[in-house]
Amino acid sequence: MPERKSDAQPSHAPKLQLVNCGAERPFESAFGASHYKHTVTQVTFERAELNLLLNLYGKKVAAGEWRDYALDFLPRKAIFSVFRRASEIPIYRVEKIPELVRRQGLYVVLNAGGQILRRGHQLDRVLRVLETKFKVIGVE
Repeated sequence: MPERKSDAQPSHAPKLQLVNCGAERPFESAFGASHYKHTVTQVTFERAELNLLLNLYGKKVAAGEWRDYALDFLPRKAIFSVFRRASEIPIYRVEKIPELVRRQGLYVVLNAGGQILRRGHQLDRVLRVLETKFKVIGVE
């Protein structure tokens, strides 16, 4: 089969070479953003975890301690926030952070000031810090 004339003659145009920049799609990292729709994976609570959280929430609402809650599903963590009133900052937050599963534990309970009350690998054990009943010590 005879070669085409364009194939036989050397081209004086510079050759372009594709270089893998670590991006899955071409031009993704060159322009700083992709022109394609990305699916962002969110961290969520599973059904069993939600059952534990909502059972505790129901007990505290019945006792008059808690009034509202919020669920936030972010790319790096899922947050269950508890409010005394709807217009306040959360008094407690239960966070699920998969990045910490091999280090300190998957679950963290934080107070309103951001202090860690408890962390661990099992949600039921971590939630015990919120179920504790404080005793009043009488002066005799």
